[in-house]
Amino acid sequence: MNSQPLNRTQVNPAPVLDPFWCPDLVSTRDLGPGGVEAVLHLAAIMKARPADFRGALLGKQMVMFFEKPSLRTRITFEVGMSSLGGVTHFVDQTHGRIDGREKLSDIAHNLERWVDAVVLRTFAHETVEGMAEHASIPVINALSDLEHPCQGLADYLTLQEQFGDLNNVCLAYVGDGNNVAHSLLLTCACLGSSIRIATPLGYEPDAQIVADAREVAQQTGAVIELLSDPHAAVSGADAIYTDAWASMGQEHEAEMRARIFSPYQLNGELASKAASHAVFMHCLPAHRGQEITDEVMDSQRSVVFDQAENRLHVQKAILYLLLGGGHRLPVRSAHA
Repeated sequence: MNSQPLNRTQVNPAPVLDPFWCPDLVSTRDLGPGGVEAVLHLAAIMKARPADFRGALLGKQMVMFFEKPSLRTRITFEVGMSSLGGVTHFVDQTHGRIDGREKLSDIAHNLERWVDAVVLRTFAHETVEGMAEHASIPVINALSDLEHPCQGLADYLTLQEQFGDLNNVCLAYVGDGNNVAHSLLLTCACLGSSIRIATPLGYEPDAQIVADAREVAQQTGAVIELLSDPHAAVSGADAIYTDAWASMGQEHEAEMRARIFSPYQLNGELASKAASHAVFMHCLPAHRGQEITDEVMDSQRSVVFDQAENRLHVQKAILYLLLGGGHRLPVRSAHA
């Protein structure tokens, strides 16, 4: 006797209702307010219900080219892609620039025939822009000298978990006006939140990034302040954020920067100027005793490892959105 199959309820990943309009994530500016909100919304769902997304990117292939060393970025992208059912290929490019052996456009046209996405961690932002220009597959900026979009998104997911409505949150960033500061500015602007950036004179954020963030802020109601006084920046703030004073590639400036940035150290005295509920943030790796003290880094109000964890969930959301997730995009690579 033939038995009828049992009716089973299949649990599918939460659908992306509309096709994602952002072909690449070179800059937070590519996402805009709607895209930033979509990433954070999906990341929160994926964090709460990871099992729902197993196999969501089954058969998808991702390649990562890293010109700079990495712990968090590499592991979170690899684990994230694996947990979604996809496969990652890593190319250690720390011995030389990606385009040192052949033209970047030639590399892009090779990759688009083999894989579904390219993740780049580079010195020059132009490398990421060039790859996105020439490759017909999604390109993700995993850090460049100008922006660190995945980090900024993970940071605001962390703030959302801590405080809920981001419209009522004031983040104070103290230190170098670097790539992380740029991504925080742009993400804050997209979310209609508030940010104060305090840097020494001559180390302010890029003028074009600031102008773009303020243009977006006019639409969202975000509040953006640039200061030089770290104490004024952190006064009453809900969160204080700092980063290394000398980024990779600036090691020869480390001694000089240490003298210039010493008033911007995130220590107990500076932290005391913030709101009593304020949290302390760092994108890591931290140079303890320089930009941040052990007292702050290891305090109960430190969320640095929450930020690091949220890199995983944000990047899973980015991969799912860019690669189509349950709603497959037209096939563009030859292996599929």
